[in-house]
Amino acid sequence: MEKLAIFDVDYTLTSKETLGEFLKFMIKKDPSLFVHVPKSLGAAFLYVVGVFSAQKAKEHFLAFVDGIEEEKLQDLVKEFYETNLINIFYSDAIEMMRKLKAEGCKVILISASAEFYLNELYGIEEVDKIIGTKFKVVDGKQTRIIDGENCKGDAKVVRLMEYLKEEKMDVDFKNSYMFSDSLSDSPLFHLVGHPYLINYKKKQDKFEVLHWK
Repeated sequence: MEKLAIFDVDYTLTSKETLGEFLKFMIKKDPSLFVHVPKSLGAAFLYVVGVFSAQKAKEHFLAFVDGIEEEKLQDLVKEFYETNLINIFYSDAIEMMRKLKAEGCKVILISASAEFYLNELYGIEEVDKIIGTKFKVVDGKQTRIIDGENCKGDAKVVRLMEYLKEEKMDVDFKNSYMFSDSLSDSPLFHLVGHPYLINYKKKQDKFEVLHWK
């Protein structure tokens, strides 16, 4: 039976929120994209106050990628990984990946962030599978429209189970691991025998907290 080491991405592997970092990177590459900032920030605010769902907020936030040719976007996200993303990983997270990979675990990253840039994390040699929110590509151009569901909460479990079924993988969940900074990942926490919260500051007594730098 396979053992899994499942990692969330934002604020679990990274010290910063990756979508915000990607927006800043894109504006630096093309300052004309700054016109989208008010809409992106407005969408984030409307999500916080409960007007927008997480899915609707994300689609509005990502307006800055609408219409970019898929091939060009792939080149941009590669540069984003090499110049920005690689610099915000917690070293403790990378060490944990290496440790659990060496112990025979399959390393899976699962995140609500966009899969089109998360796929660059296959550059980490220990990573076996990346599962993120998918976005539609139409006529070779990227859109901001989510393909399926926002990969968050219970949807993460659904996507994980789909992958395991496709791979015909028999999993020892009791001896598997899950790492996340957020209790929104409770559905995955309850799936495994070794759940850990990362850098969690609020009072709770359900899960052990690890402090990563």
